[in-house]
Amino acid sequence: MAITDSIVNFRRFLKRRNLSPHTTKNYLNSLRQFVLWIGMPVEHVTHKEVSAYIDDLMAKGLNPETINSQLNRIRQFYRYLQDQEQLRLVNPVKSSHRLRVPKPLPKHLQDGQVKAFLDVPKRPRDQAMFLLMLRCGLRVEEVANLTLDVIEFKRRRIWVQDGKWGKDRMVYISNDAMKALIEYLRIRPESETPKVFLVEKGTCRGQPISIRGIQKRMEYYAKKSGLKVSCHQMRHTMATQMLNAGAELITIQDLLGHSSIRTTERYSKVSNLKVQQDYHKAMEVGMQRTGGNTQSLT
Repeated sequence: MAITDSIVNFRRFLKRRNLSPHTTKNYLNSLRQFVLWIGMPVEHVTHKEVSAYIDDLMAKGLNPETINSQLNRIRQFYRYLQDQEQLRLVNPVKSSHRLRVPKPLPKHLQDGQVKAFLDVPKRPRDQAMFLLMLRCGLRVEEVANLTLDVIEFKRRRIWVQDGKWGKDRMVYISNDAMKALIEYLRIRPESETPKVFLVEKGTCRGQPISIRGIQKRMEYYAKKSGLKVSCHQMRHTMATQMLNAGAELITIQDLLGHSSIRTTERYSKVSNLKVQQDYHKAMEVGMQRTGGNTQSLT
């Protein structure tokens, strides 16, 4: 079958999958560019030609995300040829071809933004939920699933069970978070559920608040405060504050429940205060050893 016929049939296949016209257009454009570039029958293409094509796209200045999108479309075309047209060929686009896309650095709130945001929520429940994220580093799903039996009030700590990747960990409760939690529990609606945070109004009153319910409360207060704030940003803020205060990365990793220290290390790239502190401390030591002027300029 000619390549033009295959592309026409592939277009019909995409249409049957109910893809949007825009998505279908992107598929076909990527495919045409690839076919024109390789200059050979598609069934003869190997992973070497695909690698060379990637090099050419990179040389043209395309970013990794765009290249990965194009590779995915080409890979889907070869799957179509295998499954729908029953062609006996090897898909030349391998998972190893996918380019590494750097993750965006975690965003955190400045001290003034934290105060401005926390001044807005008036409900004890919402204050307690947000402070457990900000001070204890709990994920939104961990707040939603928090039960009364895992809170040790005397020792001021929470045993987080079945966290991300099924990991258990111990986190500690700050003074303001503990105060907010106790104030909420005093007015918490009666319920048979062991979950801590409950819906307070409507027909679902007394039932556990959902993850989306917590996120909606966060979005509501973020809009009222005029700040861009998310639940996960609270965790980022805690990690950055701890790093700036001199906490070790291994400690932050343990408190946040990161499976890899590499995840925690990303915070050191955004903690400018910590970098500044380490720099001045190192320079003072260096100047003392070499006889430099260590006196302040003020």
